Amino acid sequence: MVIVTTSHNPSKYQVDRASALAKDLKIPYVNRKELKSADLEQFEYYYVVEKGRITVKFKNTTLFFHPSTAKVRMRNIKNGFKDYLIEALKLNGKELILDTTFGLGSEAILMAAFLSEGKVIGIEASTPIYVVVSHGLKEYRAKEEWVNNAMRKIEVYNDNFRSFIFRQESESFDIVYCDPMFENPVYKSSSMNPLRPFALYETLNEEDIDQMLRVARKKVVLKAHGKDTLFDRIKPDIVMGSRKSGVLYGVIFKR
Repeated sequence: MVIVTTSHNPSKYQVDRASALAKDLKIPYVNRKELKSADLEQFEYYYVVEKGRITVKFKNTTLFFHPSTAKVRMRNIKNGFKDYLIEALKLNGKELILDTTFGLGSEAILMAAFLSEGKVIGIEASTPIYVVVSHGLKEYRAKEEWVNNAMRKIEVYNDNFRSFIFRQESESFDIVYCDPMFENPVYKSSSMNPLRPFALYETLNEEDIDQMLRVARKKVVLKAHGKDTLFDRIKPDIVMGSRKSGVLYGVIFKR
């Protein structure tokens, strides 16, 4: 069972918002005063409407929105280091990018920061992740103005990427990006660990790539770990990445 509640001593706004979220998700809203710690253990997971954000609690894990990874990567770029995702994209600033595996949105924020006139459309199949990030994109305010500007260039939808792509017309996007969960997870990646219980683990196949290429005008960019089999099964035109991190980006050009 899944519920929606609030943090302790909520404002009326939090209560109203939690009630509305529960109605949207078609799950119960439970007043926090009625919940004890022991009660919470019976739920599969639960949404908490806090002051300024929505989180999801699962056992001892809290899933919340924060663009920390995007900030680190942008800082590295400004310090002269290569970011292989940005290298693979080769953006002119006007692209419409489809991010088929949105996750917590850090890479979408980084991509959007390089789009002066473009936009990122994100697809996230996991409802808990979608709820957290869609509200986070609207409400999170960073000290860095580039983050706030980037978030305004992103739209995210709760959908399965296969279903979404199937409904799109050919060449609807300039670039399609896909970052499936690694076959060999990097558990030391603290930013990813809270996401794992809610992520959907799907293996890409050749038909998926064909559909991505159909809706792309320029190229498809895929992300994989060096120990994964993705680039053995699907041969990109170019592979680039960091040997140290083991993270690789494969580019398949539209022909």
